[in-house]
Amino acid sequence: MKNGIHPENYRLVVFKDMSNEYAFLGKSTINTKETVQWEDGNEYPLVKLEISHTSHPFFTGKIQLVDTAGRIDKFNSRYSKFKK
Repeated sequence: MKNGIHPENYRLVVFKDMSNEYAFLGKSTINTKETVQWEDGNEYPLVKLEISHTSHPFFTGKIQLVDTAGRIDKFNSRYSKFKK
């Protein structure tokens, strides 16, 4: 490995799947503005995920519709000017 190219500021971060409220604690260098209190009583930065291994169809074996950001509304508003 090359010296000096890897970040040194790894810290514990909570990753939360917003489709099913599953959360896990891991290490990351990502910057976030939100924090959350974890099960151990400490406060950690929060990273919100749209999909994780608990909601992805490959891992769960079933398809579920996840529309967390109003994707259909975004699509309709973006392409409404092309309607005849």
